[in-house]
Amino acid sequence: MSEHNHQKKIAVINDLSGFGRCSIAVALPIISVMKIQCCPLPTSIFSNHTGFPSFFFDDYTDRMLPYMQEWKKLDLQFSGICTGFLGSKEQIRMVIRFLQEFGRLDSWVLVDPVMGDHGKPYATYTEEMCQEMKKLVAYADILTPNLTEACILTDTPFREEHWKRSELNRLAAALSDQGPEKVVITGIPQGEFIANYCYERGKEPSVLRTHRVGTQRSGTGDIFSAIVAADAVNGVPFQQSVRKASRFIKKCIARSIEMDLPLTDGVCFEEFLGTLK
Repeated sequence: MSEHNHQKKIAVINDLSGFGRCSIAVALPIISVMKIQCCPLPTSIFSNHTGFPSFFFDDYTDRMLPYMQEWKKLDLQFSGICTGFLGSKEQIRMVIRFLQEFGRLDSWVLVDPVMGDHGKPYATYTEEMCQEMKKLVAYADILTPNLTEACILTDTPFREEHWKRSELNRLAAALSDQGPEKVVITGIPQGEFIANYCYERGKEPSVLRTHRVGTQRSGTGDIFSAIVAADAVNGVPFQQSVRKASRFIKKCIARSIEMDLPLTDGVCFEEFLGTLK
């Protein structure tokens, strides 16, 4: 084994936003505090995320392959690989190549298919990209779609509320049939609660609910996937991990409201970072 592989590592393939608390800027400190080395592979560079009126943007697609090749020279091996927002079909294909070259039988692959919200794909997401994302999902061990993304990936008609448990189970099972052993459908509205539907092959599925606090903020999905990815590498049971991530995010949102932070600024996870382990 290479001398560089004496510590557990997670490769995080996502964009880097200098301000706004999302993507790599969120995953790096969270994975690190959970005692795993975080190795970012940036897909693009933003001064601040796209929820702001203006931003600087540098596409990193053409640099991803030479970046990966240097890691190959070092014989880096990863206990986990975590993917987030991908801006083009070329980037999705590049991530698939990364998984083919660096994925191992004993490494966890978490795919957060950041494709849309509120029943619609993001403006950048073409039908071709949606089909490419389905190919990437096949490589995942853990999949963390929101309700919109779960519907897109399974060609299921979307509705905001009133999902029966049996319907959520069919949705999660259809996603698992595409490859992932573990699926959590996030952000399901249930009155005063927000629910996550946890599905693991061969186990009883569960609905984990927390009281709704405030409104949606940037970066919460990145926090969620970073915690779940690190817990998977650390051997924490899936449902326990999902519950931990949900409660952590709820605390962060509540404190962000207390501090009167703009929605664009994400959540002040730094306030509670020391409680993660």
